[in-house]
Amino acid sequence: MELTQATLNDLLARLGPADGYMYLPSDLDSRDLTALLADRYGAPRTLVLDGFTDPTVDASKGAALLVPFEDRAVRIRAWAHGDQWVGTGTARDAEGIERPVLAVARREMPELLAVAADADVDWVERLVRITGWTQPAQRPDVAWAEVESRLGIALPSDYKRMVETFGAGAFDGYLDLNQQPWTDLSNDGLLIWAGTEHEDLYCWRTDGDDPDRWPVVVRSFDGEDVPFDCQAAQFVCRILIDPHHRFTMARYYATHWFMNYREDH
Repeated sequence: MELTQATLNDLLARLGPADGYMYLPSDLDSRDLTALLADRYGAPRTLVLDGFTDPTVDASKGAALLVPFEDRAVRIRAWAHGDQWVGTGTARDAEGIERPVLAVARREMPELLAVAADADVDWVERLVRITGWTQPAQRPDVAWAEVESRLGIALPSDYKRMVETFGAGAFDGYLDLNQQPWTDLSNDGLLIWAGTEHEDLYCWRTDGDDPDRWPVVVRSFDGEDVPFDCQAAQFVCRILIDPHHRFTMARYYATHWFMNYREDH
């Protein structure tokens, strides 16, 4: 079997949108399939390694992928993508032969409660819930004092927590979180903290001495500046789940995730 992205599309189409799995030919290298999926969905989470299941795996971390294999899974890695879990690796078949496998399972998230306008909300924690993020903090030891000294300006605390929590990657595989802000628009009073493949730039207008009060400004691909009176983490939450937001991503996916660009560890 020649493994290409087109082959992967065919295999996933055969499994369909609901729960499903398949054993693949024994001569297929499961590492190649893992690499293809990682190119598409980012760094995976390891559910099973050398026959031992991660004891923290539950419904929120892809446990449904393991159900068809019972105790026969040897190595399974998983990705959250929209309303689906995707997994691959190896498992023993009915004859006890270790073979490559591909599996999908429905991914459900707890209902996200509405937030009152005057509520005191931890928007980073809410973002963790919205994306179903289950991995440990990716960059807990960022030397922010050094970064801020180099930039010559303090940075908003919610942005720093987002970088520490999620690390390098993109929300819904679309909104890239900068690991430190870009100063390309500093002459316009803007500091860029994220961007999209459509060339929209998500910025702060650096007015005032308190960075936690800086408003978000979107510099659209056509050069228009669109202001929003909120912080960065709140802005990301809103565009993920509010279908009426001008820059909404809710029209594409009902369930959201963070594509991690780093290798699994």
